[in-house]
Amino acid sequence: PDGSSSSVIPASSNLPNVQLDHPRTHTMNMRLSLAALVASLVAGCSDAFLPTNRNVPISRGGGTPLASSYLETLSGADYAPPPSVPPTPYSVPAVVDESASSAASTFSHASLGYFDVGNMASKGPRATKDWGTPQDATRMLDDDGTFKVGSWYCSEGGWPSPNPKAHTEIFYMLDGHGCLGDADGTKHYFGPGDVVIIPKGHTGRWDVFTPIHKVWAVNDHEKIEETAYPIGVVVEHYHNLAPQYMAAADSEPLFGMEDFGKTRTFYDVGPTKVGAWTCDSGASFPFANGSKRVFIHMLEGALFVTDSTDGSARRCVAGDTVMLPAGFSGYIDVIEAAKHTWTVAE
Repeated sequence: PDGSSSSVIPASSNLPNVQLDHPRTHTMNMRLSLAALVASLVAGCSDAFLPTNRNVPISRGGGTPLASSYLETLSGADYAPPPSVPPTPYSVPAVVDESASSAASTFSHASLGYFDVGNMASKGPRATKDWGTPQDATRMLDDDGTFKVGSWYCSEGGWPSPNPKAHTEIFYMLDGHGCLGDADGTKHYFGPGDVVIIPKGHTGRWDVFTPIHKVWAVNDHEKIEETAYPIGVVVEHYHNLAPQYMAAADSEPLFGMEDFGKTRTFYDVGPTKVGAWTCDSGASFPFANGSKRVFIHMLEGALFVTDSTDGSARRCVAGDTVMLPAGFSGYIDVIEAAKHTWTVAE
């Protein structure tokens, strides 16, 4: 124990004859000897687990010949490993381009996926920007020559807009934050859920603080209808579209119905009217817009629009956009309590 004497493993032992000079050396060599013993036992016993077919070649190197031969004993001599199949490469799913309503219908309808940013055509960077790197993209839904409906996206940045606007634009904000300035410097801030009207003849500037995604309608009427100077932008914030701010009208400007739903008109200048409408489920009524064109963006609920001329119908839910052309005649069926913004263009 004190290291002054040495001990020798008896010669009769099967373990190596090792001279030990220190207790720690003794312990280490005992571990090595035990490991050698275990290895020899494992080597001797492994043959007991081999298949009874002694013609099977044995390999203790990588083990692969043994595994293959064992499969042969299970499957027969004709066994052949299955051909290797290369892994299928992973691919990123493409943006789903949800189509607008079929050409057979006399009205246009698009779900929100139709206006996904990935489905838009880039217009490139704005050359007149004075801050940021604004780049915009757009996609059209319908255009009858006077009334157009589509969507627009733009990244952060700002630019002056000194040229009088050539038409009246109405848009609903899907996402982002921005500001429109009038010629006198008045600023109009807007964000998701807001409805914005830029009257024909407006001048000022654009500022996009976070990327904007909007659904728009354009009424290309003949002359400037605003009488005030400077011509100002109108912003109707989303909370003002709540049902408590709407009321039944004697002559509802959208559908012309007195007994169904409530509405609120917040812009009525010349040939352009803009508002919001809400209705409980179960309502069903005919609708004919005559010479008017109608732009609808669904906010809540679900309704069916049916064309009486060809019987085509579309189920419209929150996020959907509809354009009813002049001369449309059909039916509105409210399936779930619905709310939408609307624009009527003469």
